[in-house]
Amino acid sequence: MLHVTAIQQVLAVISGLIVGFSLGLIGGGGSILAVPLLLYLVGIHDPHLVIGSTALAVAVNAYLNLIPHWRSGNVQWAAAIAFAVPGAIGAFVGSSIGKIVNGKDLLFLFAILMLVVALLMLRPKKSGGNLHFHWHRKMFWRVIPTGFLVGAVSGFFGIGGGFLIVPGLIISTGMPMIYAIGTSLFSVGTFGVTTAINYALSGLVLWLVVGEYIIGGVVGGILGTRLANQLSKHKRTLNFVFSGVVIFVGIYMLTLNA
Repeated sequence: MLHVTAIQQVLAVISGLIVGFSLGLIGGGGSILAVPLLLYLVGIHDPHLVIGSTALAVAVNAYLNLIPHWRSGNVQWAAAIAFAVPGAIGAFVGSSIGKIVNGKDLLFLFAILMLVVALLMLRPKKSGGNLHFHWHRKMFWRVIPTGFLVGAVSGFFGIGGGFLIVPGLIISTGMPMIYAIGTSLFSVGTFGVTTAINYALSGLVLWLVVGEYIIGGVVGGILGTRLANQLSKHKRTLNFVFSGVVIFVGIYMLTLNA
């Protein structure tokens, strides 16, 4: 069993706070931030333990951060379930394929994908983000295949997929950004649990670190959700924040894998 020092435990809580803040603010960034934080800040150098532990921690934090967004009226449950169920199936399929692909190649491809998504999200929206969103049954035919595809990509890269789920929800339903962020957390948690179960069955989860990540994530999630609600009152501000974070992380990942 890997020994975790007291300093590493404190750093794990701080890392969890950062991850939770990202999830609460933009509905994504959990796994993208959690993995390097656990590797380089906390100092857990076994990649398999890191992926397994962060997948579970991010999943739990996503579910916990779902609560304040739900209370704020940002979660569209019909869309959340319609997206998450096929997405979980896709995550299982994608993760099975991803295991046989070189990890460095996966990170490089994902960084490129992040930059493309960020640029798409920066495009002016024709409808201006109407908060009076209503779910229609006709949306099923777009949400289900989109959920499966996003879940497959998320599982393939071994991440929660918030960066993909948010635009996936917007494209398939037309819901405003703040709703997509709140709604996406259900899928982030579901996809993360799917990945974590696979790793836990192989003994690749540090339960103590997971608990500390969750503690920090609860505090960070509350702060992130409050800021997201404030930014949603200003036109396109949240879109720019979302895209800015995605571009920054994408470029960072490209430099690491150049």
